[in-house]
Parts: sequence; C-alpha cells; structure tokens
Amino acid sequence: MIYRKYVDWKVRVHKKAAKRAEKMPLNVRVIFGALIRDLVQYGPAQPEWPNYSKLTHARFHCHLNYSYAAVWEVVDNEVRILEVTYVGSREDAPY
Repeated sequence: MIYRKYVDWKVRVHKKAAKRAEKMPLNVRVIFGALIRDLVQYGPAQPEWPNYSKLTHARFHCHLNYSYAAVWEVVDNEVRILEVTYVGSREDAPY
C-alpha cells in the first residue's frame, strides 16, 4: 500500500480543455473525472496514473487511456491551485 498525504487542492479546468473534454467519449470523461478527484485530493503528483511524468517544475501529464492525455500545472503552490490546461488526444498534447 502506498501512503499519500491528504491535502486539499483547488482544481480549475481551462475553458478550451473543458470544451475538449465535452467531446470525448463518455468512458474517457469518467476517467478524466477520476483524475480531477485525485488532483483535488492528492495534488499535482500522480505517480499511480499511466505514463505520469513531470514535464517541468510545475507542469505534469498523464494518459487517461491509450488515445487521450491530460496536462496540468501548478498555478499557486501556497494557496494550492492547479489548472488543467489540456485534455484530449495524445497526438495533439502540448508536451
């Protein structure tokens, strides 16, 4: 069992990312919702998610399934605010 410290983060979804999420298949939107819950609960580091990696000191990404990915960044570390900047096709992902 992996112990993870519980912290409360505020997670915003960028307007373009939200529009892309609406166009994804339902099963991928459910997975995206689970990612959002994990981000709220545990913060930006999500090592249990497939292909999770730290892109820069404040940007992260993971795969939702084979075809879809999500990218998020820390907006404010003191107030604990994250923003999902991209969700959609892995091929178009900005990483």
